Amino acid sequence: MLTTNTPRHWVVIPAAGVGSRMQSSLPKQYLSLHGAPILQITLDAFLHHSAFAGVMLALAPNDPYWEKLGITGERLHCCEGGRERVDTVFSGLQALRELGAAEDDWVWVHDAARPLLQGREIERMFEVLRNDAPDGALLALPVVDTLKRADQNACSVATVDRNELWRAQTPQVFRLDALANALKQALRDGIAVTDEASAMEYAGFHPRLVEGSERNIKITRPQDLSAAEAFLRDNENS
Repeated sequence: MLTTNTPRHWVVIPAAGVGSRMQSSLPKQYLSLHGAPILQITLDAFLHHSAFAGVMLALAPNDPYWEKLGITGERLHCCEGGRERVDTVFSGLQALRELGAAEDDWVWVHDAARPLLQGREIERMFEVLRNDAPDGALLALPVVDTLKRADQNACSVATVDRNELWRAQTPQVFRLDALANALKQALRDGIAVTDEASAMEYAGFHPRLVEGSERNIKITRPQDLSAAEAFLRDNENS
């Protein structure tokens, strides 16, 4: 295995999902946003940044849409994803190992349908990783709304203290070996892995929360696509 004194940075984009909540015949990552496929915009944020050694795109088996985009690049690689997100990310990590990624290299996992990541957020993550994140880091937003706990009839029964609550985003960045082992442990123990940080937390790590942006939305429902379009229009007019 190829190793270096300075850990490198790699990216895994899990793109094997179908996005049923978008109510579209196309997987959400292939829908058009401001004249370009969402997946292309997502990839460009990393492929246009010279600090990344490579980007691993984990696709659904027999994906009929990817090759039609015609996206190529020396640092862009593809592998086959799995049934669930955790399986897809794990496949991406294994594929990075086959490329020569070292166990202590950093791996950035980013949602395929989160296309509005900005360069300043990437730079903020790099700064935190250099200085104050031995267990990794993830973009997140402090919760500002009042939170309610509901009963089974959707009636409010309590107000939840929001002072220590954050909304997780991506990218989420961890050492390759630590993340792979954490995912395996969570799967073995039957723990629900809602994001990579949840697996790392279960394994005893404490990743750093880095404040992100409201703009860095994940496109999950039709209204999210409209919101992303509005962000892009505002950016053009500013």
